[in-house]
Amino acid sequence: MLVDLNIKGFLEETASNAPVPGGGSIAALSGAISAALTEMVANLTIGKKGYEGLEAEMEQIAEAGAKLREKLAADIDRDSDAFNQVMAAFKLPKGTEEEVEARKAAIQEATKNAALVPLEVATDVFHMMKQIAVVVEKGNKNAVTDGAVAAMMARTAVLSALYNVKINLGSIKDETFVKEATEKVQQMEHQVQEIEKEILSKVVL
Repeated sequence: MLVDLNIKGFLEETASNAPVPGGGSIAALSGAISAALTEMVANLTIGKKGYEGLEAEMEQIAEAGAKLREKLAADIDRDSDAFNQVMAAFKLPKGTEEEVEARKAAIQEATKNAALVPLEVATDVFHMMKQIAVVVEKGNKNAVTDGAVAAMMARTAVLSALYNVKINLGSIKDETFVKEATEKVQQMEHQVQEIEKEILSKVVL
């Protein structure tokens, strides 16, 4: 599994001529790094003098960050697996009319899943930005730049994942599916960079 590789091995695998891991997996990795940094700032705030009144809130953020970090790490492989399923569908036999129709249906189903995985990644990370805002504004000031990096990595994860959604939507025939997914994509695209700017405006150095 990709998630079990060390950093050097993962980078080498990404740099190879294999189509996966690609941008979708990198988006998930970026989100996982953002979650880890958010968790880190919360943990560096818990138990520190001057932040006593924030313990419960920071503990909740740290717990949520840990869960999301694990989920996004798993999404690194989920995204690559989704791409592989699309490729497998294209390789299905098409010697008869029935096989042609079955192949078309399989391609469509696999492509939908290949769009849904990064859409889920983008949505999860987008929602996490609320916690990032809290740790930047209220958390340990010695770790404020770590929170800022979490915000930047989150923005990158969201936008990267949404690009992977959009490229798959172009091949999907289900108009209702495409319309609903496109609305979600546009909403997050319009908001994520503004949220990042707002968070970074709270960073005092």
